[in-house]
Amino acid sequence: MKYLIFGTGDYYNRYKKWFDKDSVLALLDNSSQKQNTFIDGIEVLSPARGVQLPYDAVIILSFYVKSMKEQLLGLGVPDDKIYHFYDLHKLIKPEARSRPVRYFGKAFELIRDGECKNKILLLSQDLTFGGPSLALFQGAVVLKAHGYDVVYGSMMDGPLREKIEEACIPVVVDENLQVGTMEDCGWLSGFSLIVCNTINFHVFLSKRNTDIPAIWWLHDSLFFYDGVDKALLQEIDQRNLRVVSVGPVPRQAIQSFLPDLEVGTLNYGVLDAAQDNRRLREKRDKVCFLTIGYIENRKGQDILIQAIRMLPEEDRKKAEFYLVGQDSSLMAQQLKEETADWDNIFFTGTVDREEIHRLLTKGDVLICPSREDPMPTVAAEAMMHGLPCILSDAAGTAEYICDGRDGFVFPCQNASKLAEKIGWCINHCDCLYSMGAEARKIYVSRFSSDVFERELVKLTDACLNPAHNGAERDF
Repeated sequence: MKYLIFGTGDYYNRYKKWFDKDSVLALLDNSSQKQNTFIDGIEVLSPARGVQLPYDAVIILSFYVKSMKEQLLGLGVPDDKIYHFYDLHKLIKPEARSRPVRYFGKAFELIRDGECKNKILLLSQDLTFGGPSLALFQGAVVLKAHGYDVVYGSMMDGPLREKIEEACIPVVVDENLQVGTMEDCGWLSGFSLIVCNTINFHVFLSKRNTDIPAIWWLHDSLFFYDGVDKALLQEIDQRNLRVVSVGPVPRQAIQSFLPDLEVGTLNYGVLDAAQDNRRLREKRDKVCFLTIGYIENRKGQDILIQAIRMLPEEDRKKAEFYLVGQDSSLMAQQLKEETADWDNIFFTGTVDREEIHRLLTKGDVLICPSREDPMPTVAAEAMMHGLPCILSDAAGTAEYICDGRDGFVFPCQNASKLAEKIGWCINHCDCLYSMGAEARKIYVSRFSSDVFERELVKLTDACLNPAHNGAERDF
């Protein structure tokens, strides 16, 4: 077959391994800067030009599948010739799913040890420092401390592996998990429990060994379901399967496809790195607002810029705004151009975890203007540091905020209401310390590592010892 691949970013790099160079006619990208260049020796074309080639299928390697598919349909591409990376199991023949499995630490020995009981496998979509991967890592640390034999598995390698190995947790990297099901994966048959992280594992779970208990921990908003095959979701055998979500947003997303699915709650835990740093904050002339996350439409930094424009000039002079996160996207470039003449907006680019904690120590308020955000880890980290948060009501964390007491909530995409919240903070900066103290109480009661440990161990025990737990499903 001859393919066109639509998308040349992160997900292209994740999945390009499955395509022989000779089978790819061209790469498609909407960026004029990339068009008529070569990536991996393959020409990059505009979608309009690319679809004129004699292709058999167009593969979307991006999470922006909805808009990209609409664009392709508008260019005359038949619906049955458009695929998403979730569909690769339909295109990649079983005999081609044979990439070598890599074992780190004592993973191979532990997996082959038939006498070892209560072996738990935690499966991640990657080994980046993203929220879901870090949450699963924290889960692995908790379960190891409780005496379980834990292995952390992933669809792809990444920088988080070093941290996992430092914690003496074995790691398995199996790229075949990207395109295969549980039935295809022979090395996991000896585990007592399997924990799958995020919607990325719906293909894997579509054909599963129901003798092995499984936990499906969902972190994903509805945005990440574009490209998901509803029929495949409905095929998942729910016997011996417990589904839990990080708050209401992922629950509502999965239930929009499977309305009768029982979904419990398991919030992530954040290790306390604050040590009462609020008391160390310096008195400054300007209130420091932080927004942390990849700069993209979903995260809504453009809404924040609109809100800043709406502030009275005297208020803007009393504040500074830091936009922290990868800033190479088209949206980031546009926002930089729009604010080039402003001296109180700073784009930092990507920073490491230590720098994020340093910024949270020095900042006064965290703003999360997202159009959708299941349960942003950085909001829990901000509250841990005693920062009040201004949250869009599309962020799952907003469920725990009492507006005006321990933080603020504004209607999604309403820049005017966001400006009002920012203005209040600027003109009542003396109240931010006490409000931050109330925000930390939310962290302690909802997102502390102690709460997470208690709930995860309870859920794990219910899965491994169902006879001792009866019908209890209150997690």
